[in-house]
Amino acid sequence: MATTSKPGQKPANPRFSSGPCAKRPGWSFENLKGAALGRSHRSKAGKDKLAQAIALTREVLQVPADYRIGIVPASDTGAVEMALWSLLGPRGVDVAAWESFSADWVTDVITQLKLPNARTFTAAFGELPDLSQINFDNDFVFAWNGTTAGVRVPNADFIPADRKGLTICDATSAAFAQNLDFSKLDVTTYSWQKVMGGEAAHGMLILSPRAVERLESYTPAWPMPKIFRLTHNGKLVEGIFEGDTINTPSLLATEDYIDTLSWAKSIGGLPALRARCDASAKAVADWVANTPWIEHLAENPATRSNTGVCLIFSDKSAAQSEAEKAALAKKMVAMIEAEGAGYDFGAYRDAPPGFRIWCGATVEASDVAILTQWLDWAYAEATAAVEAVG
Repeated sequence: MATTSKPGQKPANPRFSSGPCAKRPGWSFENLKGAALGRSHRSKAGKDKLAQAIALTREVLQVPADYRIGIVPASDTGAVEMALWSLLGPRGVDVAAWESFSADWVTDVITQLKLPNARTFTAAFGELPDLSQINFDNDFVFAWNGTTAGVRVPNADFIPADRKGLTICDATSAAFAQNLDFSKLDVTTYSWQKVMGGEAAHGMLILSPRAVERLESYTPAWPMPKIFRLTHNGKLVEGIFEGDTINTPSLLATEDYIDTLSWAKSIGGLPALRARCDASAKAVADWVANTPWIEHLAENPATRSNTGVCLIFSDKSAAQSEAEKAALAKKMVAMIEAEGAGYDFGAYRDAPPGFRIWCGATVEASDVAILTQWLDWAYAEATAAVEAVG
């Protein structure tokens, strides 16, 4: 019967949710005292804050100078939806999906927009579809990092520089953590709540000059809700990309985003953020390599996420059936949460049973390493109880 002593320490920050994610190290409400609270977002004070958030985004994320950056409604989902409904139609479209959220974009393209020349490329959790089959004369919709599957594209080499179609990339759990190649991306979206640990409800929409050209030369056949409208009289609404948002943003959340971007600059910018993600993901990988009952959902290290790291029970675990694995994972999560040693790290509801440990830039690798000790303890305790009953 396996026994493992209860760890003698707990993570300094036990929050491992994949969204909203942990706040940056050293965060406090005091950091938000400069927020333009009670001011109109259309006042000079409000617009200056929003413009500052856009400027810091460009600097930290290293967005090319000729790309537009806008703050839009409804988080990353809203940003992706705006792009799909505003840009798709003139060409065929290929959509790749290998996890839960990118599957929603398949639904938009096939079921909602009913685009006639649409193709889908899907893969099981933990795998990538065959991206060599994508036709880049078409538009292409994909997630850079599959948040619920722990699988990412290793790079953008598969996207040709001379493509005729647009690339629309949901990068919400990749931005600030992985090497986004903006020369290959015409639309890039993400939310504040992921790698930067900001608050929910606000999305970011980054457009290449090619995407702007499409917006100004094409009018969709379907009605466009107000919160999706990026053009007026055939021209881009430039104000959206200067801080004049479509609807009312939270200036408190904006201040929080500014704070975390300022923190990112203070620690060394994008390279430092990526290194923090890599260090936390390595802490998980080192533990998996020495733990026979657990393994990565993404088998290929080249396509393995460094943010949402997804784990499943191996063939050597005490749980064999899917029902046993689901019950064991649920019990282990509950045990660790009851000890205050880790929160919100269970697998996504549609994914295979196991764990999803968020390793974004605001998480400390030392905390991730301590969480793995608690997973060892919980596994030993939970399986010992089963053996005793048996």
